[in-house]
This record gives sequence, structure tokens and C-alpha cells, in this order.
Amino acid sequence: MATALSARPLVSLALPESGAWRLVGQCALAIAGTLLLTLSAKTKVVLGPVDMSLQTLAVFLIAAAFGMRLAVATLLLYMAQGAMGLPVFQGTPEKGIGIAYMLGSTGGYLAGFVVMAAIVGWAADRGWDRNPFKLFGAMMTAEVVMMAMGFAWLAMLIGVEKSWQFGVVPFIIPDLIKVALASALVPAIWSLLPRQR
Repeated sequence: MATALSARPLVSLALPESGAWRLVGQCALAIAGTLLLTLSAKTKVVLGPVDMSLQTLAVFLIAAAFGMRLAVATLLLYMAQGAMGLPVFQGTPEKGIGIAYMLGSTGGYLAGFVVMAAIVGWAADRGWDRNPFKLFGAMMTAEVVMMAMGFAWLAMLIGVEKSWQFGVVPFIIPDLIKVALASALVPAIWSLLPRQR
């Protein structure tokens, strides 16, 4: 019992244990998460031929704070908003909207975000979000899976060489920095909180 309580994700400290208010809180957090994802997607950093965003950092932080179920639900809500044509993604509306945009060059990365949230959220549900080394390992695994999905999808559209050159290489160092930052930040927040009994 004590292990189950100590392994709850960070956001569980702010939610009621059960009932309608817990559901209301989870819905509010999911909507807030989609707003954070949208803002992070629109925050562009231009480094060479590819625009970078803070979106992977936002996915890491949401997943580590929310746990697997709420993080995946938040990412699926975000995908649904994009599929309905809301301009929530990095290149929308300039490069298209809705399903057409999602099936374009970023489609594999978008799907990878959901898997990334599941992996990091799973780790948070097991208490790995309190240890920077365990969390780094989980986030690095999630990053590799997401990049592999994005690379595979992009390779089908523009070929393997261009996919590697434009879809992976420019993101290696920036994404390593995001993994390191997120894996240090979440355990630091936990260390500031009083021990849960």
C-alpha cells in the first residue's frame, strides 16, 4: 500500500482521491496540457534548415507530471483538436490543417508523441520521476522511439537519406538537452515537496 501511494505521479497530489471533482480536475488538466502543447509547438527556435519547438520538452513534462493515463489522454485530446482543424501544431495553419497536416511530414513524430507520453508516464507511475537517472533513461527511451517513428514515416515520404538529414540529425543535440532538462527538473520539484506518507 505504501509503495502504491509513493509511486503516484506529481499531479495526483493536487487531485481529490475520487469522485466527480477528481474527473473535473483531470479534464481541466488535460485541457491545460493541450494549451501547453500548443504554446510549445508555436515557440519556434530556428537552427539551420529545420524549425525546432519546445514541444518534446512539454510532452516530457506533461507525461512525468500526469502519469501514463492522463498524459496519453491529454496527447490524444491534442491530436483530436488538430484532426478537427484547430491550428494546434507547429506548422498550422501555414502548412495545412487537420488530417491532411497530420498525414504529412510530421505525422510519425505526432504519433510518436503519444507513445512518448505513454513511456514516460509509465515510468512516473512507478516512481521513476523522483530519480533523475531513472527518469533520464525512460525519457531517452521515449525520445528514441519517437524519433524512430518520425524517421520511418518521413522516410516513406522523402526517402531515407533526406529523412535522416532533415528529420533526425538536426534534432539530436537539442533533444538531448530537453531530455536532460526535463529529467532534472521533475525530480527537483519532487525534492521540494514534503514527503508523502
